[in-house]
Amino acid sequence: MAHGDITHIDIPVTDFAAASKFYSSLFGWKIAEIPGFEGYPMWSAPNEISGGGLAPRSEGFTQPRSYVEVDSIDETLAAAVAAGATVTMAKEEISPTSWWAVINDLDGNSLGLYEGVTDASGE
Repeated sequence: MAHGDITHIDIPVTDFAAASKFYSSLFGWKIAEIPGFEGYPMWSAPNEISGGGLAPRSEGFTQPRSYVEVDSIDETLAAAVAAGATVTMAKEEISPTSWWAVINDLDGNSLGLYEGVTDASGE
């Protein structure tokens, strides 16, 4: 994917089994835990392009969050702050080849940033 593409959508849930059943029966999503990402069931839409994860609901994470692919999280965070955004989660490693961060835009909307390639096999 290219810089600026929405790559992933996390949906906060309290019950993974119930949420998996709900979304798979309602929309036909395939939902499964991927080795290396246990406790974080990933969903994929029938188009096999759209997808994301079912993540634990928590304070500050109560609404779905989209993640945007960026060429550089560091540069994007700096540009976002200069434009008036707030960093709510600094850059963190997902895998040795991928990172994420979260910002709030000018209206307080939470938006995730993603950089890299995630290889669930750990290679």
